[in-house]
Amino acid sequence: MSEQPELTIQGWGPSGSAAEREPRDEPDLGAALPKPARRYLAKELGWTPRSTPPVAVADIRLAPSRLPEEARTVLVGLLGEANVRTDREARLRRAGGKSYLDLLRRREGDASDAPDAVVSPGTTEETAALLGACSELGVVVVPFGGGTSVVGGLAGIDPDDRPSIAVDLGRMASVQALDVPSSLVTVGPGMRGPALEHELAREGLTFGHLPQSWEFATVGGYAATRSAGQASTGVGRFDDLVAGLTLATPSGVLELGHPPASAAGPDLLGLALGSEGTLGVITELRLRVRPTPSASSYEGWSFRSWAAGLAAIQQLARNDLLPDVVRLSDSDETRTNLLMAAGTGARALRTTLRARGHGEGCLLVLGWEGLPAMLRARSRTAASLLRDGGGTRLGRRVGESWRKHRFQAPYLRDTLLDAGLMVETLETAATWSALPTVYDAVRRALRESLTRDGRRPLVMSHVSHGYPTGASLYVTVVADRDDDLPIQQWLSAKRAATDALLGAGGTLTHHHAVGADHRPWLEREIGPLGVEVLRAVKERLDPNGICNPGVLLPD
Repeated sequence: MSEQPELTIQGWGPSGSAAEREPRDEPDLGAALPKPARRYLAKELGWTPRSTPPVAVADIRLAPSRLPEEARTVLVGLLGEANVRTDREARLRRAGGKSYLDLLRRREGDASDAPDAVVSPGTTEETAALLGACSELGVVVVPFGGGTSVVGGLAGIDPDDRPSIAVDLGRMASVQALDVPSSLVTVGPGMRGPALEHELAREGLTFGHLPQSWEFATVGGYAATRSAGQASTGVGRFDDLVAGLTLATPSGVLELGHPPASAAGPDLLGLALGSEGTLGVITELRLRVRPTPSASSYEGWSFRSWAAGLAAIQQLARNDLLPDVVRLSDSDETRTNLLMAAGTGARALRTTLRARGHGEGCLLVLGWEGLPAMLRARSRTAASLLRDGGGTRLGRRVGESWRKHRFQAPYLRDTLLDAGLMVETLETAATWSALPTVYDAVRRALRESLTRDGRRPLVMSHVSHGYPTGASLYVTVVADRDDDLPIQQWLSAKRAATDALLGAGGTLTHHHAVGADHRPWLEREIGPLGVEVLRAVKERLDPNGICNPGVLLPD
């Protein structure tokens, strides 16, 4: 099937890694965390480091495939024997995504969410035929790209408990066409970020969409979840970069989007973007690309307080000076990141911040890309506003360090899970006027729900995407894991945090999507009539409800 590297079954990183082959009995905290960081976490959390390794992959429980032989015969007739698999490895590698709950279950040996089979169509026509056949056979279909969902987007939950298949998109993972004069590229949904950038670089172009899952996520997944990349403040969210797509459904094929622009009624492209596989399978995308930037500059700034940092970013937004990358960490995240960073550079930076009265300050990373003259003009003007707002420039070394390590957090999470910690994230967005209230409400809810018996959570936040009207808020939670009820521990905290952020004026999600985790709250954001509109569209395109029924739409 896919020739691209797959993720490990119980964590992050490419399959076949040493950790997957031979899980360690003891977590390698010394290699992952400097001693000051270990001491800090133990004191802050009330955490006693302990070994909680995952079960061996060979010991993960996997029920026999429930795919009827009749259905398998039909699928083989459509796709060929090599593209219909029911073996253990194929099914395990597509058992859920990479949320904390997904990983907990697989680390404990539970693969009950694994599909009954894995199929791999190679064209839109094969995908449409597959969906039509599965609709008639009563087989649930879950599209599978990189497997990086963190909101239960791949659970395959079906109220009627029908057999399910994962539709691996790895055979549709190439550039189909490149229109350089129009700055458009047509690609298959299974193509990953690094492969796309490699192909575009040959023509001096870039796509520039870089989520933290960039190494493994696919463009089809970006579209299905309305992804946002680390440079989305400058280049736009993924839905801003989609000129058109092809959607195969059980009822037929939709060709959506007509660049450069059209006023022919409502834009149906928006129905497919963010549909999370509930309407069908995206089989082709037409994306907007741009010339590779000829210059870039990443730099660090510091502010004495979170409020001052937010006010400074807001001033940049109001004056149309937001950079491509903007990332403001609160004092808890700043302190933790500096302690986790090994080397003399991190120690020197901590000393510098204390000397300038920013010992409990907030770190801001800005990234500028583009033509040299424009970059210099915009960054210099922005610097003037930042200084007026109380900012202290820390230089490029800080910014370049962030850029070098920006994809590393998921790898660190695996080691922390091995040591008895709970590590999870959530995100939202709010207007500039509501953002401080949302920030306070989420932190309070998480701290109240996770503080007990001398154990306290560490709640870290950062702004990762800026807009003229507001910004996103990304929250990382670390706590001593409840070894008796670890799933319930996070479910209670997640419920409290989600109720709090919605009550304070935040969005249900900014870029992680709805999935299974957020769907109980969807009606609060789009209203009961909005849910009924989505149901009506689904019933027309997917009358038998086979397309990823466990996500997006509430029960």
